[in-house]
Amino acid sequence: MKIIISGAYTIGSYLARLLSRNKQDIVLMDECSENLEKISNEADLLTMEGSTTSIKNLKEAGAEDADLFIAVTPDESKNIAACVLAHQLGTKKTVARVDNPEYVEPSNQELFHQMGVSSIIYPELLAAKDIINGLKMSWVRQRWDVHDGALVMLGIKLRESCEILDRPLKEISGPDDPYHVVAIKHNDETIIPGGNDTLQLYDLAYFMTTKQYIPYVRKIVGKEHYVDVQNVIFMGGGKTAARAVRMLPEYMHAKIIEQDPTRCEELNNILDEDTLVINGDGRDIGLLQEEGIRNTQAFVSLTSNAETNILACLTAKRMGVRKTVAAVENFDYVGTAESLDIGTIINKKAVAASHIYQMMLDANVENIRFLMSVNADVAEFVPSPDAKITRKVVRELNLPRGVTIGGLVRNGEGMLVSGNTQIEAGDSVVVFCYNVDMKKVEKLFM
Repeated sequence: MKIIISGAYTIGSYLARLLSRNKQDIVLMDECSENLEKISNEADLLTMEGSTTSIKNLKEAGAEDADLFIAVTPDESKNIAACVLAHQLGTKKTVARVDNPEYVEPSNQELFHQMGVSSIIYPELLAAKDIINGLKMSWVRQRWDVHDGALVMLGIKLRESCEILDRPLKEISGPDDPYHVVAIKHNDETIIPGGNDTLQLYDLAYFMTTKQYIPYVRKIVGKEHYVDVQNVIFMGGGKTAARAVRMLPEYMHAKIIEQDPTRCEELNNILDEDTLVINGDGRDIGLLQEEGIRNTQAFVSLTSNAETNILACLTAKRMGVRKTVAAVENFDYVGTAESLDIGTIINKKAVAASHIYQMMLDANVENIRFLMSVNADVAEFVPSPDAKITRKVVRELNLPRGVTIGGLVRNGEGMLVSGNTQIEAGDSVVVFCYNVDMKKVEKLFM
C-alpha cells in the first residue's frame, strides 16, 4: 500500500514509524529538513523535503497513484488544501487533521467528502472522549462501546477484592456466562487467553460484555466500593482539557488548574461559569488541599510534559484520589506510568493513529482502537456476503494465532461469541489482535 504522510511532527512521525514496520510503502513529506533527518535513520521509509500544497511536490511524492494521503501538520488549512489537491491528482483516500471542532460535526462530513477529504480527525476531541468514558466509570481503566453500548469492552485492573482470581477461565467464563475475557496484561506480557489461563492479582484484564451485565462484572471484579466521580480537578488547561470539560455529564463538576494567566482568561471566556479556573501549579500540595482534593474523586493531568503529569497523578493518589488520568505523549514513559499504577493513560498520537489505521483496510471496518497497555488492536469488522468468516462456526475457523473474537452486534443486539456461534454477513464483529497483521484478519471478512 502506498501512503504519503504530510507533516513530520508528533503524529506524522509516529504514524510513519508504525506503518513502516508493517512494510507499507511510505513517503514522509515536510518543509523542514531537520524534522525529517531523525526519522530517516529510525524507519524504513522515504523522506521528501517539500510543500504538500505544491502540485509539483505532490506529483514527485507519487500522489497520482497513492492509496492514502495523510495530512497532519499543525496547520489545518494546509492539511485540508493538501488533501483536496492529492484527491484531484488521483489519491484514493485522504485524511486531514484539524483543530476546529465544527469540521468534525456529522452534518459537515458530506461537504468534505465532496471536496475530496475522506476523513477528518481532531485528536483533542478523540482524546477528550476517551477521558470522559473513563470518568463515567471510576472503576475501569478503559471503556469502549460498540453500537452505542450494545457491546461494551472494559479494561480493569484486578485487585485483592476480585473474586475470580487464580481460576481457569473455562470455569469462570464459559459459553453461558455474561462476559468474556479477551486479553490480559500480566506484568509485561500480553496474553490472548485460552480456557486454561487464569487471572492473577494486579493483571489488567479486558472484559467483553453487554450493557445490562456491567454491574455483574463490577461485582465479580470487586469494584462495587468505588465511588462514582462527581468532582474532577484538571491540571493543564489546553485544548484537550477544555474539550473534555465541555463534554462532562451534568452531574460532574470541574476545576481547572492552569499556570498561564493568559490561558486562564481564555478559559474563563470559553467555558461555562460553573467551571472554576484557578491560576496555579497542580503539583502544589497546599493548593490542592485548598481546592478540596480530598473531596475529589478524579484528577486529570493534561500538561504537555509527561513527567509532570505522572508526578501530579502520583501526588493526587497519595492524597486519596481514586481515579487518575495522565496524558503521556512520550511512549518511553508509558511503561513507567503503568508500573507506577497511574491509572488511565491518554496519548493523542495513538488515538489518532487508530482512526487513520482504519482507512488502510479494504474490508468494512466500523472502528479500530489501539490499546497501548497491551500493545494490541481491537477492531469492529462487518463481514461481506460469503466472507470466509461466515462459512463455518467459530471453533472451525482456524483463526490466526493472537486473534480472538469478543462478541458481535446483530440487528442492534449485542451478543457474546462462543465456539458454536455462526457469524453472519452484516454482523458487527469485535476482534482482538495481538502481534497480527491486520491485513490477514481483514481477509476473513471480505
